[in-house]
Amino acid sequence: MSENAYKQAGVDVEAGYESVRLIKEDVKKTAIEGVLGGIGGFGGLFEIPNGYENPVLVSGTDGVGTKIKVAFLMDKHDTIGQDCVAMCVNDIACSGAKPLFFLDYLAIGKNVPEKVAKIVKGVADGCVLAGCALVGGETAEHPDLMPEDEYDLGGFSVGIVEKSKITDGEKASAGNMLIGIASSGVHSNGYSLVRKVFGLNNDNAKEILNTYSDELGKTVGEELLTPTRIYVKPLLKLIDEIGINTVSHITGGGFIENVPRMLPDGLKAVIRKGTWNVLPVFDLMRKKADIPERDMYNTFNMGIGMVVAVDADKADAAVKCLENSGEKAYIIGELVNGEKGVEIIDDMTGEVIK
Repeated sequence: MSENAYKQAGVDVEAGYESVRLIKEDVKKTAIEGVLGGIGGFGGLFEIPNGYENPVLVSGTDGVGTKIKVAFLMDKHDTIGQDCVAMCVNDIACSGAKPLFFLDYLAIGKNVPEKVAKIVKGVADGCVLAGCALVGGETAEHPDLMPEDEYDLGGFSVGIVEKSKITDGEKASAGNMLIGIASSGVHSNGYSLVRKVFGLNNDNAKEILNTYSDELGKTVGEELLTPTRIYVKPLLKLIDEIGINTVSHITGGGFIENVPRMLPDGLKAVIRKGTWNVLPVFDLMRKKADIPERDMYNTFNMGIGMVVAVDADKADAAVKCLENSGEKAYIIGELVNGEKGVEIIDDMTGEVIK
């Protein structure tokens, strides 16, 4: 066989080398204290920082689901990496941990170095927002396994927290107030339903994405590709300055699945609809597809990306701390004694959303 046999089989090694060259500067900007070496080795090296008496490592892994298909349709690839980082590091921060480093895995039908560079730029941007280092990754060219113009992206992150400071819900109690931190949009969950609602599985999907929406104040595509907000720095600042008792990242499963994950047995969360601004994209989807209200809260974040429980006398200070960090925050409910779970109540009528 010729020396280009691998390329003839569909894998371009030279394109892989070029991809690495193009991403080096973006990777370099994520370097923080603790990084040993650079990309290109067989493993990413990171030195555990000093100052911890009993350090606990916290890890998380995730992807961006079918939101990635919106990126394909719009041929826009520079923000999807931030989504991937956000899904991992926001989960880690829920334990009170500071993310240390991140690795990505990109499987692509055909390695186009410029496209890979855009994807990894988004990853690096996310790492900068989270304050962690991009210490390595893998780009795998998969001819015959996926179409040439498609790819999938996953990530993995490791963080660190002092064992005595882990936010595991043990300090939560009845009377705690719930603080909701605003989301930037749909984030990265529920996109199979999103695509169905907006008709993005149809032949005219690109036209739909490029259509300006008065309700959204932008095109549908711009709204749906808004990157997931990264809450790491504001949340860790809140923990240090005010203190929290427990926290939940509102991802797939919305409020109904995720809020109970932050609760110990014997506590119920009461969420008061109407205490924050539900983003227009959620109202639009509900109207377009006539989705039952509880299903919306069981699928989407509805404008709240994180829910934090704090002592009642710290609630106002917590909101102010988050606002000083550039976040929109609201007091959206409280914890009460009861069977572990969540109850969503219309704050105007007092009716439970069922």
